[in-house]
Amino acid sequence: MAVLKTGKLPPDLLQRLLHTYTQADPRVIVGPAVGEDAAVIDMGDRYLLAKSDPVTFATDAIGYYAVIVNANDIATRGGEPKWFLATLLLPEHHTTETMIEGIFAQIAATCASLGIAVIGGHTEITYGLDRPILCGHMLGEVSPGGLITTAGAQVGDVLLLTKGICIEGVSIVAREREDDLRRRGFLEALIQRAKNFLYDPGISVVRDADIACHAGRVHAMHDPTEGGLAMAIYELATAAQVGVVIESDRIPVLEEAASLCQAYGLDPLGTIASGALLIAAAPDEAAKIQRVLQESDLPCAAIGRIVSPSEGIVMATREGRRPLPLFARDEITKLFAT
Repeated sequence: MAVLKTGKLPPDLLQRLLHTYTQADPRVIVGPAVGEDAAVIDMGDRYLLAKSDPVTFATDAIGYYAVIVNANDIATRGGEPKWFLATLLLPEHHTTETMIEGIFAQIAATCASLGIAVIGGHTEITYGLDRPILCGHMLGEVSPGGLITTAGAQVGDVLLLTKGICIEGVSIVAREREDDLRRRGFLEALIQRAKNFLYDPGISVVRDADIACHAGRVHAMHDPTEGGLAMAIYELATAAQVGVVIESDRIPVLEEAASLCQAYGLDPLGTIASGALLIAAAPDEAAKIQRVLQESDLPCAAIGRIVSPSEGIVMATREGRRPLPLFARDEITKLFAT
């Protein structure tokens, strides 16, 4: 039997596992499913939102990452992230009190900036690790009428994308290959700007989602992460059981992303893309949402539309339509294999 590669499980395998090994509960409004960002539990007058996501790439901002990526998935539900738990696994022989305190400080500061309370978790020094791993768990709330799901996308919807791709990927490349970029002749200003993409334009989509929900009627939102924009589009299409047509020349690829991805042979479509937000809405509503986001200094592009599943998941180019590429492994993993 073949050994699986690093990255997300193949969608077909994950779907089979979830279908086979999960149980229904009448209070679970949205349970585990490919493409759905967070669980939704009926608590009466409110829905409780629950999300778990790890940070596994080497980073000097692991505490910040863990809070943001989990808060993002609560926000894509139309909800407010409220409570955070962290499971922190630390490498033996490499862990110091200074390291641990730095991670705790990052978690505390990031939670405070979003009005989130740290309510618990677990910390241990673990055999066999060569770097810290932080598994975050976020709880939030949303009113029943305000709930948004990935499965809510409807045929005829316009698909919007905020900011551009691939914000997180750019920051990782610049942070992990800073010296090599200098040797390759990249300007210092570009390297520093790319490193700071973690914060500006930033990997958070909490503000993007909040503005979108107040600007118009949103049918679906999804947060492109591992596997990049392409994987996020596949996940949205799978959850909603729809087709998608993407206009390749409308995808906003950030200039720094194009340069750094080219340098290391990464396809921006499949490179980890936290910081962008996919939004599906009816054409009139999408136009309002796009305008309000842009007026709020958040770039927003209409990159495609939701179509019948019979049309497939395709990218329209000047040469015609072709299947949207699917990245079984995030392109960023090439960086760690070299």
